[in-house]
Amino acid sequence: MRQLLPGSELDDRDLAQLYAYPSGRWLRGNMVSSADGAAVLDGATGALSSAADRHLFALLRTLADVIVVGASTVRAERYAPVRQRELWDHLRAGRPPTPPIAVVSGGLDLHPGSRLIASAPPHARTIVITTAQAPRERRVELARLADVIVAGEETVDLKAAIEALADRGHQRMLTEGGPHLLGQLTAADLLDELCLTIGPLLAGPGASRIVAGALSPARPQPLALAHVLEDNGFLLCRYTRRVRLSQRS
Repeated sequence: MRQLLPGSELDDRDLAQLYAYPSGRWLRGNMVSSADGAAVLDGATGALSSAADRHLFALLRTLADVIVVGASTVRAERYAPVRQRELWDHLRAGRPPTPPIAVVSGGLDLHPGSRLIASAPPHARTIVITTAQAPRERRVELARLADVIVAGEETVDLKAAIEALADRGHQRMLTEGGPHLLGQLTAADLLDELCLTIGPLLAGPGASRIVAGALSPARPQPLALAHVLEDNGFLLCRYTRRVRLSQRS
């Protein structure tokens, strides 16, 4: 047993090094929760966050090639395209100014006129991941403004979706959930890393956890604790899987 705190101060260069992606395809999750495990307050994550968490949120988006998110989270959190001023600009050298957002939506309950789709810049068109059974008319309508990936027949095949994103050059992937998408990615054994900010707050019963849904992994997935950072009582934890993608059979 060892004491993690107190520790030394970190600057932005240190943070960028701590959260640098490994080589090859890698899917990182970023979530926030209260000390008693609540993933949302009043239907959103904002009240669980902090200045340090938002600073890290911007860094993780900066480092990513694509941001994967579920359609329900897009609606609840009122997603918009990533703006360049929100990122750590110097870390995007040699890459497009902002990463695209990939929305997982089996039923295509997305409005083509929403700001996430209609306002996305040409270099980072929103990507919509759906199924072959999704309404064809809506698929065609969305394809005018977004890039559409069909993965799976009746339900989204997340393994095929992740492979399709990687084939497009998006090796460094970041998912911001929500809990149902994170649960599905975990059940499909696709998540390589979890960044979890734990806030010093007791939310009480009733709130969902950071993973939700009916699917479960075949067995519990062991994680390795890469590091823990602390800021004003908030713990910023980074866990990685013990077996990397390149080592899987």
